[in-house]
Amino acid sequence: MSKSFSVDLFNKMPLVGIMRNIPDEHIENIASVYVESGLTCLEITMNSANAEKNIALLADQYGDVLNIGAGTVCSMGDLEKALKANAQFIVTPVINEEVIKSCVSQNVPIFPGAFTPSEIYKAWSLGATMVKLFPASDLKPNYIKEILAPLNFVSLLPTGGINFENFTDYFANGAKGVGLGSHLFPKDIINNQDWTALGAIYSKFAKKYNDFIAAR
Repeated sequence: MSKSFSVDLFNKMPLVGIMRNIPDEHIENIASVYVESGLTCLEITMNSANAEKNIALLADQYGDVLNIGAGTVCSMGDLEKALKANAQFIVTPVINEEVIKSCVSQNVPIFPGAFTPSEIYKAWSLGATMVKLFPASDLKPNYIKEILAPLNFVSLLPTGGINFENFTDYFANGAKGVGLGSHLFPKDIINNQDWTALGAIYSKFAKKYNDFIAAR
């Protein structure tokens, strides 16, 4: 049975872990460590091997304690597959109007990718839940502040180039969430199945975010 996206879980810890091409045999272990560490949102990209199977698996087993989403949704075909796998939210790298409107009509949270002020405004106007600012790797965190000066009604989720050292800087400048990839899924630790080390990384991120919020 499909489980709904939890706004409360997202707001508790608005870090979205982006899983791309993670070996199938490690998916469940990672999800278990993820939730134990206090993180709440996982995304599996649709261009990963066996993406639909793994989204369905995590949505079934962890959909009550994690928001499980589908990323790199570029077409209606991708969207249909993701929703059939019971993805609880959808992330795109681009603005596909048909995908956005379909998600809005079905009350599925949609985070479309945009870069410029015009793209961000267009994505928001089409009904985006949040706009994925992508790629953020070459942008300083104050780009968020500059965008929000005229577009203060938009919710932004920068993705790309976000790491442990800088992620709270994006929140300090007005981001509502961040997307993180390789910094949450280091290949060497995962390949070595060192779940204790992985949990320590996740706990550090969770603690830094909670400390940041407590200090505001």
